[in-house]
Amino acid sequence: MNNYETVFIVTPVLSDAQVQEVADKFQGVITENGGQIVNKESWGLRKLAYPIQKKTTGFYFLVEFTGEGSLIGTLETQYRRDERI
Repeated sequence: MNNYETVFIVTPVLSDAQVQEVADKFQGVITENGGQIVNKESWGLRKLAYPIQKKTTGFYFLVEFTGEGSLIGTLETQYRRDERI
């Protein structure tokens, strides 16, 4: 198993409960596909380096995990399908 880390940014228009739901969803994707979470951090609301979809801020999350290489493709697919990311 390899070590990985991912940072994802959640849209700032969601409530705190919805933001946490999104974070839990992607942590679940990791564990459901054979990965193990080593560390997770919420960096909170931060300014983006440049606007994305007309938004200038977002909620940042860092997740460090171990898993097989095939997990990365699954995780990226889930990121692309979720409009809250």
